[in-house]
Amino acid sequence: MTVQGAAHRKWLVAVAGGLALAAAGSAATYVVMRPSAGGQAEAVHAPTHATSPTGQPTGTAGGGSSEPASPTGHGASWPDVQVPLSREAIERAGIGLAPVEAGGAAASLRLPGVIEPHAYRQVAVTPLAGGRVTSVHAELGEHVRRGQVLVRIYSPDLADAHARYVAARAQLDAHDRELQRTSELAGIGAASRQELERAHADHAAQVAEVASARARLELLGGDLPPSGELAPMSSAIIDVPAPIDGVVTARSVNVGLNVDPSMPVFTVVDLSTVWVIADVSEQDLGRVRVGSRALVTTAAEPDIALTGAVSYIDPQIAPATRTARLRVEVPNRGGRLRLGMYANVRVQPANAETSFPVIPRTALQQIGDRTVVYIASSSGEGPFIEREVRLGASDGDQVEVLSGLASGDLIVTRGSFFLRAERERLGLRTPAGGAAQRPPG
Repeated sequence: MTVQGAAHRKWLVAVAGGLALAAAGSAATYVVMRPSAGGQAEAVHAPTHATSPTGQPTGTAGGGSSEPASPTGHGASWPDVQVPLSREAIERAGIGLAPVEAGGAAASLRLPGVIEPHAYRQVAVTPLAGGRVTSVHAELGEHVRRGQVLVRIYSPDLADAHARYVAARAQLDAHDRELQRTSELAGIGAASRQELERAHADHAAQVAEVASARARLELLGGDLPPSGELAPMSSAIIDVPAPIDGVVTARSVNVGLNVDPSMPVFTVVDLSTVWVIADVSEQDLGRVRVGSRALVTTAAEPDIALTGAVSYIDPQIAPATRTARLRVEVPNRGGRLRLGMYANVRVQPANAETSFPVIPRTALQQIGDRTVVYIASSSGEGPFIEREVRLGASDGDQVEVLSGLASGDLIVTRGSFFLRAERERLGLRTPAGGAAQRPPG
């Protein structure tokens, strides 16, 4: 055997011995550590009981429990939590309460509008005949009654109508006498039948002329003078009366001005009711109908809230704004709504089948992805109940509540952040979302 082969065998023996020693050490370590590892595993899987302040078990870590576990998923609602607060703390925190309103105003359409006159109760007053204004008896903004004289006009047309009527009556009287004579002559044979028929025809034509002159005179408002007499000059004066009760909103005449029948001299508007014209966008047209309820408020008169109904929706859409005009008729008691005033119109959608409670945004507190409110007792004192709510549509500072509250519940609308901080300080809700029991003392 060569020296090189002997060296190679010694190297192989050394490597084999090292592997054997390593295997023996691993086996020894496993034997020594096995009891400790087994005890730890048993400790991990052993049920751990929690006890309440009264000493009763509340649940196990292995899944069995005497009470349902607190929900951690967003699909389940948090349980209510009572937050105690003394009367002094309530006053110090400035807690404000308000009942939950019913209605679903948050789901309504909020539209900008303008106060306009009732077009069917707005009259442009025009004279029946042209002439010169002799006196004016009404001022801008004045309340007038139906039949009250607004302006007086001296009208040559009225004077001409008087003259025509008087002349027609005179001609009729002459034809009456002629017809009577012709009838008498025809009775004794001194007049032919043809002459009698011509007298009857002329008389009938003159009767029609008198009727026409009389109708024109009455249309112009003139008085019928006695038969055969000329009317005095004062009869050529036309009195222009107010056609309705209302307010004078326009005046375009002064003394000495010549006017004609096509010229409005006054505009009288009945302001007992007004129109609110709002613009509704094209995509919201399907949510409103004629007859939908509407609430009208104004920034100038915040204490006024008037209810009405949609009475008209314009069938045309403005190309520039893609909106249609909507009309709501509301009463105007005391005349506090002025023409041209801006208004806010809230229209209840026609397809709103369910009405939900509405609360102000100041009553909400956000905890993670949950929204809660605080409910007070009927006396307005503690304890307060923290309850999760599910929200719907919102409109400005009003929010619709789909679940968690009922109409009439007394909720905290001011100072809710203080209640949230007090609940966190006392640890009344666990991080997992469940209600934790307050420790004794």
